[in-house]
Amino acid sequence: MTGLLTSYTHVGAHASRRRSIAVISHPDAGKSTLTEALALHAHAISEAGAVHGKHGRAGVVSDWLEMEQKRGISITSAALQFTVGDIVINLLDTPGHADFSEDTYRVLTAVDAAVMLLDAAKGLEPQTLKLFEVCRRRGVPVITFINKWDRPGLGALELCDQLERSISLRPTPVTWPLGEAGNLQGLLDCATGAVTTYRRAPGGATLAEETLLTRAEAHRKVPEAMRDASESASLLEPVDRDSFLAGTTTPLLFGAALSNIGVRQLLAVVADLAPAPGARPDREGTDRPVEAPFSGVVFKMQAGMDPNHRDHVAFVRVCSGEFQRGMMLTHARTGRSFATKYALSVFGRSRETVETAYPGDVVGLVNATSLAVGDSLYDPEGAPVTFPPMPVFAPEHFVAARAADPSRSKQFRRGIAQLEQEGVVQVLVSEARGDGAPILAAVGPLQFEVAAFRMEHEFNSPMRIERLSYSVARVPTTADLPLLAGRRGVEVARRSDGTDIALFEDIWRIRSLERENPGLALTPLPAGVD
Repeated sequence: MTGLLTSYTHVGAHASRRRSIAVISHPDAGKSTLTEALALHAHAISEAGAVHGKHGRAGVVSDWLEMEQKRGISITSAALQFTVGDIVINLLDTPGHADFSEDTYRVLTAVDAAVMLLDAAKGLEPQTLKLFEVCRRRGVPVITFINKWDRPGLGALELCDQLERSISLRPTPVTWPLGEAGNLQGLLDCATGAVTTYRRAPGGATLAEETLLTRAEAHRKVPEAMRDASESASLLEPVDRDSFLAGTTTPLLFGAALSNIGVRQLLAVVADLAPAPGARPDREGTDRPVEAPFSGVVFKMQAGMDPNHRDHVAFVRVCSGEFQRGMMLTHARTGRSFATKYALSVFGRSRETVETAYPGDVVGLVNATSLAVGDSLYDPEGAPVTFPPMPVFAPEHFVAARAADPSRSKQFRRGIAQLEQEGVVQVLVSEARGDGAPILAAVGPLQFEVAAFRMEHEFNSPMRIERLSYSVARVPTTADLPLLAGRRGVEVARRSDGTDIALFEDIWRIRSLERENPGLALTPLPAGVD
């Protein structure tokens, strides 16, 4: 019994040192740049890869896919792990573009807190609002970082008002800018009254030079800016960890990620205020404590991370217990054993073998072809567990796909199956088209570009796509399938899980059919956040 208690204490101690966070924002707010800056301040990298524009992105740690580097956008989440003092931070950078929101939503199931990044000139934008609502529904507390304060933008109090008015989140300032947006003279530490001034590094590739001024020194050097900053910050409530964890307040910081300004303070807030991993509810709503035997959930699948091998990596969030490389786990969906001989700690595209991991950590399991997004794994010596499934959102865009070269149909089918398993697109097969011409369904059209790019470059099977006129998907009952067969503007196809999906040109076509057939029962698919 003593040994068991020692083991529980050991796991709990490691879990208490973990912080798992995601960076969320609207596109172009600077997420990947901030991710690089955080890793740089933690001394996990020696030089940030984020630079102006789309050129020179080869060094970027988080945006490692070739398509991301060419287009200068994040199209897939990236996992980074580094330490700050004795705190281990698992940082997940997420795509900002709405077309890839499913990937972001999955990441938010694997973290315990989020950094919401706002552009100082734009404030709260539609995609940011949607992602915040996901955080609120999942009980994920949010830290807010106002980025690009070295450029012209909105007033600091105006941005605070947006947070409180639009999302009922009271900002509690950790730092406050000296000078308006575009005229940043330093950052005030709202707790101590000290001021940090900065000397920017060229291109933001290395740390900015910092000078710390006492309150008295700052009043002598920049009296007007210091007075204005102190008065403005005093209008807001001080930081309160309990209300932050309850989701009613947000610690607020200002800075400029590209110049590495204000990032050190953000790291400190993550380490000090973000919650450590706690008990996670299973599918039945029963909490599984972090001290329980190992369990984890697959929140992301990714292939092609190693250009020299056709690897298939499952990203697993450790939910409880201690992971040890080589342990035999049970795959909850199939009941089969799963070996963990090839386990990685992933840092962007870089990787190294991981021997142990604890709640909050992300483990990459290589060649995990039997796993899929949402699968649960657990130690067979403990109680079985299945965690809630990942959301699959209603697609709004549809194309018919086929191999450009019929002689490569085998590679085509293999590639389509893998993209579906990773959650890149949803794949539907109708009797009329057959599996040689599946229907690809997506939340946004950029997902088709990613699919086409990967089919050509990873699977050596370029594909032709034909855009379809459908825009709405519903789940019909078995009894209603004959009513829909052969109808104009309607096509029924089957998902790989056996679910029949009816596709319609628009909502008006559905309403017309419902008027003609009053008993027609069409169930909407989950739509994410409205």
